[in-house]
Amino acid sequence: MHLTPKPGTPEFVPVTPLILRTALQRSAADMKRAPIFAVGIASIYVLLGWFMAWVTHASGQTYWLVLAAVGFPLFSPFAAIGFYDVSRRFSRGMTMNWRATLSVILQQSKRQLPSLCAIIVMIFLFWFFLAHMIFALFLGLSTMTHVSSSLDVFFTSNGLMMLSFGTAVGACFAALLYMLTVLALPLLLDREVDFITAMITSFTYVQRFPLLMFSWAAFIASITFVAMIPGFLGLFIALPLLGHATWHLYDQLIDKDT
Repeated sequence: MHLTPKPGTPEFVPVTPLILRTALQRSAADMKRAPIFAVGIASIYVLLGWFMAWVTHASGQTYWLVLAAVGFPLFSPFAAIGFYDVSRRFSRGMTMNWRATLSVILQQSKRQLPSLCAIIVMIFLFWFFLAHMIFALFLGLSTMTHVSSSLDVFFTSNGLMMLSFGTAVGACFAALLYMLTVLALPLLLDREVDFITAMITSFTYVQRFPLLMFSWAAFIASITFVAMIPGFLGLFIALPLLGHATWHLYDQLIDKDT
């Protein structure tokens, strides 16, 4: 069955702790119903993580792995649409349909999602460039003999200042991306709206309910970070869990009368 996007931006109800908890419960249920799909999509990102680790090791640039490991999950929206569509079908009493879901993913190339993804990539690349500048600012005059063989340079006074400042700047970039996309991505799948309107809608909603929405952001960041520690293998669980949960959060926040 083809799901046609509805026109216009819906109204949203206030977020509550119950809504967040229910989103996670429904996400876990979706993972159980479509485990092969979850593993298939997540494997792409695990392989990407391994590739970046290999490139970093081969080039001898240890510090780039830190930047890449923090940044590459920002590309997860490219896979999120698949999780959204699966959860959307289940929530509407439909069965999982590989062909239909893949068709939905491909159809997004003709809609607004690529424009939003381009902005995500641009912000990520700017952060990557800025991170390089921060590294040069704090450690550019330091002896670089250890940077490719150990982490000792990061525990110098300049290294610790760099990590602190870089983390603060990175957190600002992550918060901005979260505010722009947390509702915009599922909104672009569900409704026929332009990507600017979707980003403004998402940003405004987080501004209205900062406590719970940023608590949700902290949860996402924590789960993602922990998932990457065991050789990125935790992403097999984290990505589908968060992908399905994002749809269910969006779906519960919609005022059904709009």
